[in-house]
Amino acid sequence: MNNVYPRNFSHIGISVTDLEQAVKFYTDVMGWYLIMEPTEIQEDDSAIGTMCSDVFGAGWESFRIAHLSTGDRIGVELFQFKNQTNPEDNFEYWKTGIFHFCVQDPNVEELAERIVEAGGKRRMEKPRYYYPGEKPYRMIYMEDPFGNIVEIYSHSYELIYSEGAYQ
Repeated sequence: MNNVYPRNFSHIGISVTDLEQAVKFYTDVMGWYLIMEPTEIQEDDSAIGTMCSDVFGAGWESFRIAHLSTGDRIGVELFQFKNQTNPEDNFEYWKTGIFHFCVQDPNVEELAERIVEAGGKRRMEKPRYYYPGEKPYRMIYMEDPFGNIVEIYSHSYELIYSEGAYQ
């Protein structure tokens, strides 16, 4: 019996230096829903404390977390750890790990501008078209105010790549 099938995406965890500012950014700019207010988690013998110790090891002391949800019900955990800092450049794409996440908005340009107005920045000067002069599919790389890389697509992932975007 083969149990290989496409799993659903549940959530992503994003580290930030200011949890309240991040909640405001992701609710006001991205329109995501706040489903659990910022909460402090302590290193202790509680279920969540024990789970976190399993992941982080001993000595993490505490962190703050808030839970949000996107329009398509993907969860977003925002973490603020003690003494957290933003790296000088958070775009080390050549290293193993997640280097960006992508959102979809038909008005790529407007969302990009809103991100800049909220303290983020552009990684690309302007959106690029996958099929210039042929289809309206476009994208742009941005940075949130905390240095996390955000890509914006105008159309769905499946639609863009099923058309052979690299041909």
